[in-house]
Amino acid sequence: METTTTDPSVRETNREEVMNLMMKRMKDKIKDKKYKMTSQRQVILRAFVDSNIRHMSAEEVFERVKKVAPDIGLATVYRTLDLFTTMDLLKKLDFDDGCSRYELNDHEDEGHFHHHLICLGCGKVWECKDDLLETLESILQKRLHFETVDHQLKVYGYCEECQKKRAAEAAAEKARHENEE
Repeated sequence: METTTTDPSVRETNREEVMNLMMKRMKDKIKDKKYKMTSQRQVILRAFVDSNIRHMSAEEVFERVKKVAPDIGLATVYRTLDLFTTMDLLKKLDFDDGCSRYELNDHEDEGHFHHHLICLGCGKVWECKDDLLETLESILQKRLHFETVDHQLKVYGYCEECQKKRAAEAAAEKARHENEE
């Protein structure tokens, strides 16, 4: 039976161990692909591994990186993000807001890429780990003999908080119209 601890120092130690393990795994991937793990690449990779933000834009990565290594420029960040995407260390995401975002591709053992729920009100993005397209993949395989390797699903809507704001705005608008009559 798994137990969780409420001791913050133990949780932080576990988090650091996980971060170090993830960093080592990513470094090994880079070496396996015959690239050098430069100090700049290491700082950029560390920005992802250490971040609580799952989906970062190049500019957000740059802001984190320049705090640690002010000599790294935005162009270097972009080139490294492209390289890491090509190497499949990162996934490049498009949430249709005009800004590409990147996330660590640290789910190799899950089989499929996870799905994203995107709030049209506040822009927040949630991950949905459930494979919602298994039935569709099965149908594609049986009917069209099409073997699915991966898929992405983006679901757009409004989070609970934005739904409440929209309802309040609609009620205020209705009350304003009623007062005008």
